[in-house]
Amino acid sequence: MLVHSRKAKWTVWAVFLLLFLPLFALPLLVVLGASFATNWSSVLPSGFTTGHYSAATRGEALRALTTSLLTAVTASVLALVAGTWAALAAAALDKRYRKVMDALFVLPVAVPSVVVGLAILVAFSQPPFLLNGTRWIVIAAHTVLVTAFAYQSVSAAIVRLDPAYEQAAASLGARPSYVLWRVRIPLLLPSLTAAAGLCFALSMGELSATMMLYPPDWTPLPVLVYAATDRGALFAGSAIAVVLMAATLLVLLAVSRIRTKASYR
Repeated sequence: MLVHSRKAKWTVWAVFLLLFLPLFALPLLVVLGASFATNWSSVLPSGFTTGHYSAATRGEALRALTTSLLTAVTASVLALVAGTWAALAAAALDKRYRKVMDALFVLPVAVPSVVVGLAILVAFSQPPFLLNGTRWIVIAAHTVLVTAFAYQSVSAAIVRLDPAYEQAAASLGARPSYVLWRVRIPLLLPSLTAAAGLCFALSMGELSATMMLYPPDWTPLPVLVYAATDRGALFAGSAIAVVLMAATLLVLLAVSRIRTKASYR
């Protein structure tokens, strides 16, 4: 902490807890409690059962979880490749052209995701790029939505790179491609893994654009959460939401370990 007095530290912690618990922790704890509840007749859910998780971890829910994981992984990889390439290209541009590139990549997150979903639906519902009704239109929408975050993360990391490493390699006769793959990319690896984790988490929870595009045989898990709560099955929806959170956190923890190892290289 940047606060040194003991009283000030306690004050900062108190303010943090007062803001964190009601806004972030408590709603998640209520969802967790509802996933084990049998009724909800008072302020908080009550009763106890594990039956909701039987439906949340098999059948349609399990297929939806697999769909979400495949969509998020594919979209994250595509976004990371496109975002990294664009960030490296933008770094070599003049400042005014770089601003144009920044604006283009920020545009999908500057408008509501439902607008992006509609744009994807219109763009890919006619030949020669007929993706409507397939899983690829969902993956395309998720890729468009998360590429901006990959681009921004990698761009910020490129600005912080010490050019001395690249200059030293070039002065020793290394080709530009060698400098890129053996010097620049390894230095960017911690930021790349962080960007991949962010893209994955955002894709796992994306709903608005997905609702406009998903075909019946490619239903991501957030759609099931919405469908369950929309028909009044709050406890079943809470169990599915907990499974979604757990799967996302497990992948993010794995990415965090990879990032830690990359940082020590």
